[in-house]
Amino acid sequence: MTTAAASSPRTYQVRTYGCQMNVHDSERISGLLEGAGYVRATEADDNPDVVVFNTCAVRENADNRLYGNLGHLRPVKARHPEMQIAVGGCLAQKDRGEIVRKAPWVDVVFGTHNIGSLPVLLERARHNSAAEVEILESLDVFPSTLPTRRESTYAGWVSISVGCNNTCTFCIVPSLRGKEKDRRPGDILSEVRALVDEGVLEVTLLGQNVNSYGVEFGDRLAFGKLLRACGDVEGLERVRFTSPHPKDFTDDVIAAMAETPNVCHSLHMPLQSGSDDVLRAMRRSYRAERYLGIIEKVRAAMPDAAITTDIIVGFPGETEADFERTLDVVREARFSSAFTFQYSKRPGTPAATMDGQLPKQVVQERYERLIACVEEITWAENRKLVGETVEVLVAVGEGRKDERTGRMSGRARDGRLVHFATGANGQRGDAGLIRPGDVVHTTVTYAAPHHLNADGEPLSHRRTRAGDAAEAGRAPRTPGVLLGLPTIGAPAAAPAPTTGCAAH
Repeated sequence: MTTAAASSPRTYQVRTYGCQMNVHDSERISGLLEGAGYVRATEADDNPDVVVFNTCAVRENADNRLYGNLGHLRPVKARHPEMQIAVGGCLAQKDRGEIVRKAPWVDVVFGTHNIGSLPVLLERARHNSAAEVEILESLDVFPSTLPTRRESTYAGWVSISVGCNNTCTFCIVPSLRGKEKDRRPGDILSEVRALVDEGVLEVTLLGQNVNSYGVEFGDRLAFGKLLRACGDVEGLERVRFTSPHPKDFTDDVIAAMAETPNVCHSLHMPLQSGSDDVLRAMRRSYRAERYLGIIEKVRAAMPDAAITTDIIVGFPGETEADFERTLDVVREARFSSAFTFQYSKRPGTPAATMDGQLPKQVVQERYERLIACVEEITWAENRKLVGETVEVLVAVGEGRKDERTGRMSGRARDGRLVHFATGANGQRGDAGLIRPGDVVHTTVTYAAPHHLNADGEPLSHRRTRAGDAAEAGRAPRTPGVLLGLPTIGAPAAAPAPTTGCAAH
């Protein structure tokens, strides 16, 4: 090896599976590695020095996906023995040393509670030429104290809590993430302001159950207060949050959404099932009537609100009548989008041992009927917006066909995906080149079940600091945000959502 090669920084790549919580954790992993002197590998580099898998344990095929990808890397590592492979996240927390037993070419295994240990574990594994497995049973440091390399110039995740106190019978994640730990409001707002100072326009408040926020310091109205406080952050144009739980959703949160101008009128409210019997078996402490009552109140306060949801089909014991009740609730709720899942058995959850596990063909047939019902409704709801003007925050990677169609894409304030024409001069609006992070107003000309098109000239285009950062190739970086760290003990095992650890 030449001196130049020996002194060049090691490269890394992070591969992320799962929910928004995992995506945000991966931003922290990137921030940690870059703080330790690593540089991100280019897309063309199929041979990074370090590959980190940030895993999810929610879906049934999560294990197969991880071990399949590890298998693909085995010959690569055989050719490049200096390469290191690390596995973290929920599946690492669950499988622990089993990962190294099944894939002995893995160098490091770390859990959900000790992300900050990764650089040290990598160095230790290199020095000792042996795998390092470190899984903690409780938080080492609160994740937001870690440096973060943000992936977007215009939108950022901000964790308001980690962990979950619910005990849904289908879910494994709270047993891996621990009980709920809340950040202090001042610490959250400091991170929000730090992002806005970097040019970020949109912030999503993130937690496994955001509207139970405040449980640790005894304020059941804390989440609504936090939303209102975000309204006072100058330069913050959009606030979103995910995910609330219907059992904790209170009227003060609806009022805060309606009365705080920068809080978007979009709500992700997991339903899971429309059958009270199935909700009872899932240990979901609300019923269909309560759920629909929340939707009714939200729409009364915000008639333009777009409501999305999660639905599980084929939970053990689900009858045809139970499934039909789910379809009834879908028709009444008029969702703008729904994330739909076939129930998947996860070892370690109560549902995995329940009687009444349904045959695959029954679940598949119901799933297809649900998809058809959802798409009929979302298409009808989207068609109502044809001819309306929408404000679009221009994004990266939202439109797979943009290069071919000459459009750009982004999200409207209500969260809907919009593909829009960029004007007669190619990607130029009234203020010049349209860039990710800029804001355009445009008129909807066509609606599909999952997106809107706006094929006329943009009505306006506003250049932003986020667009400046995108044009300059800068990504926001936030240092560790110090918190009033709660007292942390060993978490009790308790389950969570099916769509990912941030959705209830």
